[in-house]
Formats: sequence, C-alpha cells, structure tokens
Amino acid sequence: MEDSAEDLYENAPCGYLSTLLDGQIAKINTTLLNWLGHRRADLVGRRKFSDLLTVGGRLYHETHFAPLLHMRGEASGIALELKAADGRRIPVLVTSTVKTGGDGRPLLIRTTVFDARDRRAYEEELLRARRESERERERLQQLTSTLQQTLLPPALANVPGLDVAAHYHIASIDEVGGDFYDLFPLAAGAWGLFLGDVCGKGAAAAAVTSLARYTLRAAAVYDPDPAAVLGNLNTVLNHEYNGNDPRFCTVVFGLLTPDEERGGFRMTLASGGHPPALLMRADGTADYLPTPGGQLIGVLPDAHVATTTFHLDPGDTLLLHTDGLTEAHTTTTDEDRYGEEALLALGRELAPTTAEHTVAAIRGLLDGLGTGVDDDTAVLVVSVPSRPDREEPQ
Repeated sequence: MEDSAEDLYENAPCGYLSTLLDGQIAKINTTLLNWLGHRRADLVGRRKFSDLLTVGGRLYHETHFAPLLHMRGEASGIALELKAADGRRIPVLVTSTVKTGGDGRPLLIRTTVFDARDRRAYEEELLRARRESERERERLQQLTSTLQQTLLPPALANVPGLDVAAHYHIASIDEVGGDFYDLFPLAAGAWGLFLGDVCGKGAAAAAVTSLARYTLRAAAVYDPDPAAVLGNLNTVLNHEYNGNDPRFCTVVFGLLTPDEERGGFRMTLASGGHPPALLMRADGTADYLPTPGGQLIGVLPDAHVATTTFHLDPGDTLLLHTDGLTEAHTTTTDEDRYGEEALLALGRELAPTTAEHTVAAIRGLLDGLGTGVDDDTAVLVVSVPSRPDREEPQ
C-alpha cells in the first residue's frame, strides 16, 4: 500500500513539492522534476521554490503570493511561470497550503502545481481569434461607413432664396441603413427633393436604396410631376423585386419652383406611405401637411400616391424626416415611442425657425434619446429666409 501511495505521489498528473517556511525545497515529485528537467539532488535542500520561477514570477511571489500565504495559510489557483533547466517557460497554476503542528505552529508549505500549457495555448488562441474578429469588425465598419456615404449626396444643391440643412443619424455602425435624401436642380428653374426609407438593412437594402435614388433623379428629369416620379419608382421596384424577396420603401418627393411675384416657392409634395412633412410657418404656427392614404412604393403594381400643393413663404420651414425619429424609444419599454404628437409639439415650439436651427434641434433630440434610436434617421429641412425688416422713414 505504501508503494502504491508513493507511486501515486511521484507520478501524479500534477506536480507536488514541499518547502520549509523559508521556501527551501524539502520534497518534490518526479512529475515536476520531469517538467523542469532537473535532478532531485539539484533541488532538494539546495534551492528555494522561488528559484524555480521566472523573474516576473519571483517578483509576484515575493510581493503577493508569499504575503497572501502568510496571512491566510493558503493561496489557490495562482498563475505563475516556472523556468525549466533548458530555459523554457512553463505556465502553471499553483495552490499552496501551510501545514501546522498540533500546537498550531506552521511547519512547512505544501504546494500543488498544475500544468497550464494547454490552457495558455487555448487562451492565446482565443485572444488571437478575438483580435482577428476585432480587425474584421473594424474592416466591416469601414466598409459599411464607406457604402453608407455613397448612398447619400456629397452635397445638396444651392437653391437661390432657399436655406437647406440635412442630417443622417446612424443607429448602428455595423449595418448599412436604408434611409436616403437628395436635393437637385431640374430644368426651367425648378428643383426636386426627396427623402425615403427602404425596408430592411444591410447590403440588400443598400442595393434598393441606390436603385431608388437614381431612379428618382432620372424620373424627375423625364417628368418632374411628383406623382409621376413616384409612379415610375413604384414600377421599377415592383418589377425588380416581385419574387420571393419583395422590397419596398416609403418616399416623399417634392417639386420646388420659385414664385417671382409673391416670393418664396410654390411646392408640390407627393408621398408614398411616408410620414407627413411638418410645415412651420413664419407666424409661429406648425402643422403636418395633408398627404393621407399614400401607399408603400414597390408593393403594388399601381400604388396610390397622395399629393398636396402649398406655398413656402419667407420665414417658413419644411421638415422631412424618416420614421426612425418618431419610432424612437423614450424609455426602456417598447410601447413608449417619441411619436408624431411630440414632434408636432417640438415644431410649434421652434416656429418660426430656420433650416439650420431645426436640424440642430433634431440632432440634440436624437442625441438625448441615445440608444432609444434603434433605426437610422434621415432629416432634410428647407426654409425661406425671412424678409429683412423695413427701415422706419426718417
């Protein structure tokens, strides 16, 4: 039985050693000797446990391990590195306990050493995989950001007598959103503008976004009537995406023409299932424009488009937005959304306002909602500068 116990000690799957209170090695098993490549006679009675450690391990042993062992009488699962006879570093996990006599006085220290080389290799592989994953994520984010920028106009057209401001709020840097907008010149002194939101995210949504943007611009050149423009887009999307993966979007398209006699602009706005535009007047009033009943673009072969015509006078401001704004969460519950009523109240608070001031207010609102904005949000605002006050006669 003694031989069996001795064999179990000497050839255990872990290392065993006993040291005196000053750290001098009193006993060491064959397993640990084989790991280190030392002879028993070279260590027992001649070396201390700390001598087997690397420089860093010795510092940790003196400053942390030994004081902890002295205070508690044990130290468990401490990661150290042993230095083999040939200079190799062996990562290990060390557990030590202080053996005491009948009178409670400490006699020696018993230490169990577990080989952590496989664990270290596994941890290093996990770390390498994590770093590679982070690099891939950075590359994906860069690609996503670049792709997102290509879906937005590099600059909006400069329209004489009109101030323009826009903002795109990205909800996730990992996915390409489907919101888009543009303002561009047409023939005969007119300008077209649009803002829309494609269903879904990612590469598939980006493809639809790109198709929608270029179709809208091309259709407006052919026939600038807003209802006709959205009708053309509906035909294209319905034809291209009428299989097992239908794609659609909500869009609002506007035609701006200067009013030389009255000042400001005459505007016709067409909506295909898009949230209503908010008009903030120079007199301090604000309300949504009536574009009810417009259907999603791309779902039906002949979608109904709602239109309205109005005048944008000096001091008036028009806000177009995607539903990422009104659908944003105001609390942690799904039911609490910002909503159109809150946006209307904000518009009435801002009016009369300017394009730049409105966008600044929306940006502040989105930043305040933080992670509650879980969908991309596009905002396009146009305003006619107020007439300067006439000087009083002298």
